[in-house]
Amino acid sequence: MRGNSVKEQTEKAAKKTVRADAQRNENTILEVAKSLFSKYGVDVPVRKIATESGVGVGTVYRRFPKRSDLVAAVFRREVDACVRYAETVQQNHQPGEALTLWFIRYTEFIATKRGLAAALHSKDPAFASLPIYFRSNFEPALKALLDAAAKSGEIRTDIAPYDLLRAIGGLAMANGDDGTEYEHSMVKLMIDGLRFGADQTR
Repeated sequence: MRGNSVKEQTEKAAKKTVRADAQRNENTILEVAKSLFSKYGVDVPVRKIATESGVGVGTVYRRFPKRSDLVAAVFRREVDACVRYAETVQQNHQPGEALTLWFIRYTEFIATKRGLAAALHSKDPAFASLPIYFRSNFEPALKALLDAAAKSGEIRTDIAPYDLLRAIGGLAMANGDDGTEYEHSMVKLMIDGLRFGADQTR
């Protein structure tokens, strides 16, 4: 009985290690793919993604059988990361500063989306749910930041989250080769605009 118990524990530990390794591989693949997509677009060779991830091509295909599966996973992962960041900055910064920091992080997401744009606007069914995923996650996250900043009297109160997401997205997508410094300056300019009409008595 004791021998069986030790064997079961060993097998469970081995399975746990395999799962942890698989999760690490997946996270690495997604991070590398995000970086390469933003630089070269989604047609970057899978072999390059695998090589820079330190895994075999077969490992990439086992987890993401089609390129569209990988593209969609990168998109969702970035959305999730932005939402978590909204919660983090709201907990650790004053409302106005939290809003600015999150907008800057959002422009980084747009840089990734720029690399994915051609694929996301294709008719591939794998991407059909992504616009809903975008809005259903980003709008509540931004609304919480806007409400906090408005309550503190730092910005006006009549701002629709989705309109703002589109406005910042348009600025970031249009910046071409001007780089992050330009994006950050545009974010700060937009924040200044949001302050117009704020209730300074709060």
